[in-house]
Amino acid sequence: MPATDQPTAVAYTARRIARHVRWARTEGLRRLIEEDRLNPVERATTAWAKRRWRRAHGVTPGQAQPVYVVGLQRSGTNMLMRGLDAAPQFEVRNENDRRVFHRFQLRSDAVLSAAIRASRHAYVIVKPLCESHRVDELLALPGLAPGRALWAWRDVDDRARSEVAKFGPSNLQALRAIAAGTIGDGWQGQRLDAESRALIAGFDYATMSPHTAAALFWYVRNQLFFRLGLHRRDDVLLCSYDALVADPEAVTRRLCDFLGLPYDPRLCAHVERRAPGPAGSRPGGEASTAPPRRPLDIDPRVRALCDDLTERLVAHV
Repeated sequence: MPATDQPTAVAYTARRIARHVRWARTEGLRRLIEEDRLNPVERATTAWAKRRWRRAHGVTPGQAQPVYVVGLQRSGTNMLMRGLDAAPQFEVRNENDRRVFHRFQLRSDAVLSAAIRASRHAYVIVKPLCESHRVDELLALPGLAPGRALWAWRDVDDRARSEVAKFGPSNLQALRAIAAGTIGDGWQGQRLDAESRALIAGFDYATMSPHTAAALFWYVRNQLFFRLGLHRRDDVLLCSYDALVADPEAVTRRLCDFLGLPYDPRLCAHVERRAPGPAGSRPGGEASTAPPRRPLDIDPRVRALCDDLTERLVAHV
């Protein structure tokens, strides 16, 4: 289906079910349950802890600090959100929160602001990935406490594998629509400058592989971190998924410092530590004997762009 189509409720639900089935087959049912927070015991325990915190420490409505988790889909944002949700002072508004989101996109700035102002938690964590290109505007919404933003990014090959495994050729379809000028008001085509549009238009999408498209989309979206000047702001923190899984405690301490929180080990208790390197590691840091995964077969032009941007992201962190 073209990226600009607006699916009916039935078609949209069918697509979600098909996507979850494909994800369960490729990644396993356990991974699906963890990622979508489908464990009812875990959800009930978390909700009870937050209720107790509000009774004992709840802030006056209007004082909650918004924290936006942005970046690109399949970049470790669910891992960040799960960790933050473990702390009772955080109210979490994920993409499936129907009060704030409709089909993974924010309903409106007014609805978002009202939800944040109504909160009695110290922080309201919102994950508007489809509005990552608007994070500077979200941080400037009037009537809210000064906010913060976490821009998550992940190794391009691992992100492309995960994207294609869960969403198939969705990035390819979006890039094709941008190049053809049919993207309309789709979020994938928002706030692209002339250089980015010319770059996208310079590829043949009839022959491009889904993995190359996922890598090119990774480049287009993550370069917004620099093009929007977010790297010069002290209210935006660049968060590396690969650094988090390599050293959960160190990265989480840095995150707590950024948010003005004391370090809490619950924020990274769910992260399976993996040693850095192409082969990764088993949970707990034990070296893996599995062979390293080969780099994806990506168009050399796209590979060069991604390598250059990776160097900039690593240097900034």
